[in-house]
Amino acid sequence: MENQIMDFCMQLIHLCYNSDHEKMKPQYLEQLPAQLKLFSLFLGKYSWFVGEKLILVDFLTYDVLDQNCMFEPKCPDEFPNLKAFMCRFEAFEKIAAYLQSVCFFKMPINNKMAKWDNKYIC
Repeated sequence: MENQIMDFCMQLIHLCYNSDHEKMKPQYLEQLPAQLKLFSLFLGKYSWFVGEKLILVDFLTYDVLDQNCMFEPKCPDEFPNLKAFMCRFEAFEKIAAYLQSVCFFKMPINNKMAKWDNKYIC
């Protein structure tokens, strides 16, 4: 699972740092639902990606899903279990407190050398 999520992450990174990112964006968005469907199927009805216990891959998966949501806010809409996964993750007391704190920065997610960053859509 960790390797799968990191491969998924690298696809977005490749797009964000590519000088042809505007040309590549439609193709990325076209394949995004299929990628998300695989994660949705793997998660199934479980709370976390390996069952009922939160582990490292859940943190990685949340991060990559969150970045994709910044890139395309509607991307998880057809996958209720992924949206619920993200809500469960954000509801943890310490994570929720951090997300509401002045220490939390939603952006930027990429280095200033990136051709796309969420600062352009906020």
